[in-house]
Amino acid sequence: MSTGGAAAHGGGEQSGAVVAVDVGGTTVKGMVRVGDVVLDRAVVPTLGPVTPGNGDGPGGPALAAVTAVVDRLAAAATSAGHPLTAIGLCTPGVVDAETGTVVVAVNLDWHDLPLAALLRDRYGVPVAVAHDARAAATAEIAARTAAGRDVAEMVFIPIGTGVSASLVVDGRLVVGAAGGAGEVGHVCVRPGGEPCTCGQRGCVEVYASARNIGRRYRAAGGTIDGATDEIVAAVDTDPLAAAVWADAVDALAAGIAILSAVLDPAVVVVGGGLGESGERLLAPLRTAVDARLGWRPAPRIEQSLAGAGAGLAGAALLARTAADPTAPPRTPHHPRTRRTP
Repeated sequence: MSTGGAAAHGGGEQSGAVVAVDVGGTTVKGMVRVGDVVLDRAVVPTLGPVTPGNGDGPGGPALAAVTAVVDRLAAAATSAGHPLTAIGLCTPGVVDAETGTVVVAVNLDWHDLPLAALLRDRYGVPVAVAHDARAAATAEIAARTAAGRDVAEMVFIPIGTGVSASLVVDGRLVVGAAGGAGEVGHVCVRPGGEPCTCGQRGCVEVYASARNIGRRYRAAGGTIDGATDEIVAAVDTDPLAAAVWADAVDALAAGIAILSAVLDPAVVVVGGGLGESGERLLAPLRTAVDARLGWRPAPRIEQSLAGAGAGLAGAALLARTAADPTAPPRTPHHPRTRRTP
């Protein structure tokens, strides 16, 4: 499907549409925007059922989910009279943003996947690909800057299906030699502990990601079969939930203590879906980090200002830059949603 088109500018407004996609281990989320107006949104399971001929090519089911989201959103934009002009996508894993290649994303079964090239060939528009935590951090930096909050030395940790981090040093995002800086989710904090999808044991992500909190709770005999936030809400009344939550906080605190000792950030910002737990997470986390860093001051630990949608907001910034590299930066949070008649 090709819906190529050039961005048109009149009075500083963009008539072309950009699609933003946030690829997670559980769902692929997308939205299509014209300027600051959201035309439509879409969410599909990342690894849902594969229909014949769909999902058996490069990228497998996860890429099939991505194209399903982009197909729907591009069609919505075209029907509203706005040609697709660019795609911005963020994904977990080790990402070479310059080439748009996902070097490895274990939860998606992606290895050396030329994601940007595949999407460019399919849709005929510029495509920008970035690591999900760094895309989310871009949105967080914009939100904190607008609020007059410190961003010069910061660690941003979005917690969802996985756990990662964006490292901001001297006001700059650190990418790393191979594009893998900030993979705190795969730092071993429990030697010989539970196996992780990355092949190691005892990683932060095994205990502290939203998916693994739910998995560990049910494996221990927990009776709540809903979303992880329901388990978190039951911490005060369900001993199993309390035990699993304590393990999650302790593992995350160990990872933050390591980052703090190495980077000395002024603030650690916790985001993603689990970050919406607020003080239920942050209060015990501060105590645990402080105990591990007794020999030195702990960084401030704060909730994300950009919220759980930071990854998608960051992907929208990627798309806007891909559509018009000369455009000035735009604050990505709180877009207006178009009212339907």
